[in-house]
Amino acid sequence: MMKEIKLMRDIQDLENKAIKFWPSEIAEREKASSIIPKLIETQDKFISLINISDANPFKWKETLSNSKSLSSNLFLKHLIVLSDVGGEKLMRFKKKLPSVFKSDMNFIWDGKNYTYKFQTLSNKATWNNKNLFVDGEGLIKAVELSPIMEDVCMILLFGGSAINDKIPNEIMEKCIIGTMIGKSEELENFVRQRYIWVSRITGGAEANTLGQLTQNYVKDYLKTKLPDWRINKDQLPNVSQNERTSLSVDIIAKSPKGKFCAVEVSFQVTTNSTIERKAGQAQARQELLHSKGHKIAYVIDGAGNFARQSALRTICQYSDFTVTFKDSELDELVKFLKTLK
Repeated sequence: MMKEIKLMRDIQDLENKAIKFWPSEIAEREKASSIIPKLIETQDKFISLINISDANPFKWKETLSNSKSLSSNLFLKHLIVLSDVGGEKLMRFKKKLPSVFKSDMNFIWDGKNYTYKFQTLSNKATWNNKNLFVDGEGLIKAVELSPIMEDVCMILLFGGSAINDKIPNEIMEKCIIGTMIGKSEELENFVRQRYIWVSRITGGAEANTLGQLTQNYVKDYLKTKLPDWRINKDQLPNVSQNERTSLSVDIIAKSPKGKFCAVEVSFQVTTNSTIERKAGQAQARQELLHSKGHKIAYVIDGAGNFARQSALRTICQYSDFTVTFKDSELDELVKFLKTLK
């Protein structure tokens, strides 16, 4: 049987058909999903709003309603990030707190007792990011304070000061920002230190977010063009990288007849080591997949990737099919996958 002869994709042809910079639809999705810079940009406004709301523990609502620079959902997002209480924790609190508070939360502020009556604790509304308008999509537009948002704000502000033996430790430890109302120096130090920490741990978040968006775009594109195929991040059958853990790839395409093709996606506008890492793995990955009867394809784009010609050439050499991010190129990938049936 004659060995199949595969022609390597010409690097210059690949570059000529590349986009190189983030397409508008990806850039718009990224804006919706990356909120940390916006929070850092508006931290002074958040600090100011909290500081001047020192008449009573409910004054923040009036101050917020009169604010032209800080929307209610962005204010809530500040509280969520500063308290380190994300969507999953809030959903968990929503299930647990009805047995703790019934309907009222009694708490201490500035040495006096206060009571807050919850509005959504006993209903079926979930305290998730979407309902609170604090996910990427929700934060695009300013949203006025709703009952569910107010309930969550009060928990995050004063939950740690609640007079209740059953209050979860996590709330006692994290939901303390309300105790800093009127204490300008303490509040400012807390907020600034918190955002320094958040900035450090999310340093690579932009690249990771955009990388995930490009993978999702390719995955959704293939699903649309190949409705009978299974396109996801399943594990490849009988393929492991060290006989213990499954081989990790960006996308797995499985034909109706059970043929598999791994699809690796890399879109780097600025040059970094991602393309070098993929190039370093390319030969071993292709040999491993071929030994199991599978194929591997690459979707490569971005000015940063084309600045690494040597790495790009290695990937093309050990790829069964290589395309850029253009839709017309992805259509060629679809045609290639159809030949695997």
